[in-house]
Amino acid sequence: MKKIITNHKNFWSNKSLLYSSAIGMLFFIASIFLNRVATTFATERMGNSVTDLILSNTPVFNVDFIVNEVALTYFIFMIVVVILNPKTAPFVLKSAALFIIIRSVFITFTHLGPFPEKSYIDQTELFGSFNLGGDFFFSGHTGLPFLAALIFWKENKFVRYVSLAASVLFGVSVLLGHLHYSIDVFAAFFITYTIYKISEKFFAKDLTIFNKKDLS
Repeated sequence: MKKIITNHKNFWSNKSLLYSSAIGMLFFIASIFLNRVATTFATERMGNSVTDLILSNTPVFNVDFIVNEVALTYFIFMIVVVILNPKTAPFVLKSAALFIIIRSVFITFTHLGPFPEKSYIDQTELFGSFNLGGDFFFSGHTGLPFLAALIFWKENKFVRYVSLAASVLFGVSVLLGHLHYSIDVFAAFFITYTIYKISEKFFAKDLTIFNKKDLS
């Protein structure tokens, strides 16, 4: 507890870090807005569905609880992780925003329709409201937790393993629910790794602070 208090005192007294965190938050909010625009664009123009090796040979499972409630629980978990260690905020926010922006661009290119049989998703839920139907490539449910795992790979092994488990769980769930095509899930790991490497270059200063043991 003492270490957490000290980390926050150092964080809130560091103007450059506060500024970088504010920029990261604005960047993240802008990415959410762009994602909504891109998803709406793709959904309005989506065409026919296509066959899929996995989806065509598996029954539909109801995964609404996993892609909504469990995903929300994981999201809250990551917020707590960042709050407990505020020096991680700039790099985490900017990397997540970059991920969302790149994915937003990707989903505007190809407008596949949803698989004919799929799991019911409650659109009134927080994460359900982001699943409008045309945002397939690539899977955000799979990619974002994997990005978190890469970010905290050395910093926090517990977060790494939880994030890896979440990435696999969500990836399998969206396939069993027929919410994503196979390529959306498998490609997410490769694209996300590339996004992480880009973040290392673009946000090198924030990464340096992230890797510091403390801010004193």
